[in-house]
Formats: sequence, C-alpha cells, structure tokens
Amino acid sequence: MSQVKITVRPNGPFRVDDPNGVVELVDANGNKFDLTGRPAFSLCRCGASVNKPFCDGTHSKIGFQAAEAAVKAEG
Repeated sequence: MSQVKITVRPNGPFRVDDPNGVVELVDANGNKFDLTGRPAFSLCRCGASVNKPFCDGTHSKIGFQAAEAAVKAEG
C-alpha cells in the first residue's frame, strides 16, 4: 500500500500525493472538501489562489518566495 506523500514545491504549493484516497481535507468549520477522483492535489501556500485551498498557479504570477527547507536535526 502506498503512503500519503506531501512535497513542498520550491516557491510553490504543497503537493499531496494520496494514491489510496485516505486524506480528508476539512475547512475551519469541519466541512469536508470533495477529493473524489483526486489521487493528487496541490494546496496553496501563497494565499493568492482564487480556488483556495487549492493552488491555481497564481504563485508564479505574483513572485511568491518561500523560505523553508528540510534540515537535519542536530544530535
């Protein structure tokens, strides 16, 4: 069974790969978004999408720049 994978795209959205359809996406009021037939989707990080919470590519038009990257924990 494949697992859910969330990929941070450089200066872009969070890409969610959900091959088994196990992810539930809910709004602030607890209402579920219909993800039927969507084994993958992208979530907006720039805040400018007109299709929130989903990415519509606006980040590239507004010059969105993200600052995070995965770093190894010191131990």
